[in-house]
Parts: sequence; C-alpha cells; structure tokens
Amino acid sequence: MTSDASQLRAAQSSDDSSGATGGPDVVLSITAPRRKLDLATVVGVTSALALIAGGIAIGQSNASFFNLPSILIVVLGTVAATSISFTGEELRKSIGVMGNSLFRRVWKPSTMAKQLMDLAMIARKRGLLALAGAESELKKDKFLQSAVQLVTDGYNADDIDRVLSQEIDALVERHRRSANILRRGSEIAPAMGLIGTLIGLVQMLADLDNPDAIGPAMAVALLTTFYGAVLGMVLLAPLAAKLERNSNDEATIKTMVALAMTSIARQDNPRRLEMLLNSELPPAERIKYFD
Repeated sequence: MTSDASQLRAAQSSDDSSGATGGPDVVLSITAPRRKLDLATVVGVTSALALIAGGIAIGQSNASFFNLPSILIVVLGTVAATSISFTGEELRKSIGVMGNSLFRRVWKPSTMAKQLMDLAMIARKRGLLALAGAESELKKDKFLQSAVQLVTDGYNADDIDRVLSQEIDALVERHRRSANILRRGSEIAPAMGLIGTLIGLVQMLADLDNPDAIGPAMAVALLTTFYGAVLGMVLLAPLAAKLERNSNDEATIKTMVALAMTSIARQDNPRRLEMLLNSELPPAERIKYFD
C-alpha cells in the first residue's frame, strides 16, 4: 500500500513538473485586436445592389424606377417607425455598435489561445505577480489587461469568473440590442413600402377619368413596395445577421480569456488549460502547445 501511494505521488509530481517546465521558452507577444473592413459584407451588399441595378438597366425605362416621394416614405418612415420601438439612448448607443457589421475586430482564436498559454506558463514558472511585468504587452488588449489585473490583484477564481462573465454578457446584450434595431427596421421597411403603395393606389383611383395616367401612376405606386423590399431584405436583415455573427465571434474570444484567467488563478496545470481552450476551438484550429 505504501509503495502504491509513493508511486502515485511520484506520478503527480512528474505531471506537475512537466506542466511547469514543459513547452517552449515563453516570450510574451500580445497581438492587439484590430478593426478590419469586412469585405464579405461590402462585396455582398454591392453585388446584390448591382444585380438589381443590372436588371433595371436591361429594361427600356430606367428613369421610371426613381421616385423621390416613394424613397422618402420608405426611408424616413422606416427610421421614424423603428425609433418608436426603442429609447433614444438605445438608438444613440447602437450607432457605434452597428459599425461592427462593416468593421469587425479581428482575432485569430488559435493565436489568442497560444497567448493565453504563454501567460499561464509565466504565472506557473515565475508566479502570478510576474504577469504584472507584461503590462506593456497587455495594453494592446484592454479586456485581456483588465482580466490579468484581476489575477494579479489577488481575486479568487470564482470572483474572476463572475466579473468577466458579467462583462461578456453585457457585451453580448449591447450587440443584441443593436441587431434588434436593424432587424426591426428590416420588418418595418416592407410595411412602409406597402403603405406607400396604398397611398399611390388611392391617388390613382381618384383620377380614373384619365385612362392614360393609370399605367404610370400604378408603376409609381408599386415602387414603394420595391424600395421597402430592397431596404429591408437586401440591407437591414443581412446587416443584423452579420452583427450577431461578429458578436458571437468576439464573445468566444473573451470566453477563452475568462477560462484562462480562472485557470491561472486556481494555479491549474497548464496542460489542463490547453485542454479547456481547445474545447472552444474548431478541430482544425486547436493548438498543441507542448508538442
């Protein structure tokens, strides 16, 4: 029995030693998140509008597809009706967040995982306070910097997990509200188009004494439905979906940071942290830090 216990302690000691000293020499280099134009969004919107414009250009009367009153009814009506559903503060704050549909912060998840492993190795080899020495690198990523600050300030793992989880939830909620504004606009735009069409039909029916004017008046009436469909289905709905997608990607990165900081605070073996981080990554992007 004593011999078995000794062997178990020796195995545990060997595992801890490999976690503390294994892996490459730690040279911390934090890659700052950068805002990058999302070409997929730009190309998609441009292509969709170009296809619509091309279809119009093939016709014989291109000018008949432009009607300023119809545009004003759809665009201004959509903005006004959408604003009814939200507070002025929500609308104001959402403007900057909506930029994430076109400009998104770019992280490579596997790169972030390696950086978090570097931090874990520094803490394992030199102690938790050694993380404070990486301040110049950590400044590149404000969320990571604040997370590491919680560790070096001596907060326990549960408190760190709670604080960072609340930050992530708040981020997701802000993005969700902005996406809801876009999605609400995508629902209202076709309805405003229909309202404009009904206005045009009423005006047309009031002038039935002039048969020659019925055709052009009908065309103008239908234009508002066209504008509403384009604004809602080609622009607003896809932008809302892209904002949600980018928000989920950012939340995944921040969740990895939260996992790493709680693991470091518990002084877990870095090999366990590697396993936790890989659970957040697709199989093709999983890291092999100690290989």
